Parts: sequence; structure tokens; C-alpha cells
Amino acid sequence: MRIITISRQFGSGGRELGERLAKQLGWDYYDKEIIQMLAERHDLDEEFVREVLTEHGWRDIQLTYRQSFSQLLAEPSYRTNVLLQQSEIIREIARTGNDCVIVGRDADVILSDYDPFRLFICADMDARLERCMRHEERKAPEQRLSQKEVLKNIRRIDKNRVRTREILSGKSSSDTSSFDLVVNASGRDREKLVAALAAFSIRWFEDSEDER
Repeated sequence: MRIITISRQFGSGGRELGERLAKQLGWDYYDKEIIQMLAERHDLDEEFVREVLTEHGWRDIQLTYRQSFSQLLAEPSYRTNVLLQQSEIIREIARTGNDCVIVGRDADVILSDYDPFRLFICADMDARLERCMRHEERKAPEQRLSQKEVLKNIRRIDKNRVRTREILSGKSSSDTSSFDLVVNASGRDREKLVAALAAFSIRWFEDSEDER
């Protein structure tokens, strides 16, 4: 069994690279699928779960739930419980034994016993901002964020991801010694980059097997 975990800065394109990498390798791919599994298992609204995990203004968002969460929202440990439930689903994915790529969720920490290939995707702030602004352009005009708001969003989400990682591992995502390969995706041709990552990943697993 081979597992590739992809941690990334917000706006770096790590999710897209992970999806393309899984497709190139012919492996299973998990990202939002984990949220869907968690929501279905515990009869939660998917958007609610997503916002709890990212802690991105979720208390102010009006949602439609399949059941009442007034008591859960008042419970200070609820976010921690959701994190633990997510961790268990990630371990279940690993126990299936299928080769897979998992984006985000600090899966590299959760699955450390499986010796995954741990990728970290970063990008220059200008590239991240440009990518996020392109995403905003696809929204209806009244829903678009300004460049100033997007930049604030990037910094806030990065901060939340660092906090979550510290909760799980005691380390910050800025500690690059926790990863096997750090890639700056700024200005790179996506197809060529994915091909290079696929080749490197296979070689990494082959070398790891030889060392055993």
C-alpha cells in the first residue's frame, strides 16, 4: 500500500495537483470526499462540517441542518470532536489497503505509522493571490471578494491550518523537516509538474521498499 499526503498553503494549487497526481497514478483520491463521509456518518450538513474544520466564520453562517445543532454549537469541545472523527475516517481509508492520494486534513500526521510520502505545496504570495482572484471572477459579481478581502482570507486560513496542525502534532506546517518534499508551484506548468511528482513519488516508494 502506498499513500501520498499533500499539505499545502491556501491558494497554492495543492488540491488541483493532488487530484491530477492521483489521476496520473491511477490511485484513489480523497479531499472533500472525507467531509462527505463524515457528514453522512454523523447526519451532519456538509457545509457545516467544512466550516467547523476550517473554523472560518462558521458561527455566523446560516445553514440548513438535517437536525438541530443549537446545543452542539454551544459546546466548546465540539470542533475537537469533529477533528477526531475526521482522523478516524482517514485511518479507515488507510486500512482499506488501496494506494491513494489524500489532500489536506493533516493526513501525514494521522497516518505516520503508514510511512506516507509527505508532500508540501507552497507558492509565492503573488501567485496565491492571483489564483484566488481568478476563483473570485467565476462568482456572481455580488458574491466576489475584493483583493484586500482575499488577502485577509489567505492569511486567516493559513493561520487556522497551522493551529490545527499544532493541535495534532505539536509542530507547525512551517517546520519543513516534517515533509519529504517541498515544492514551490509558482509559475510551473501543471502537467509537467504532475508528471515529475508522479515519477518522484514512485521512485520514493521503490527506494523505501528497498531499505526495508
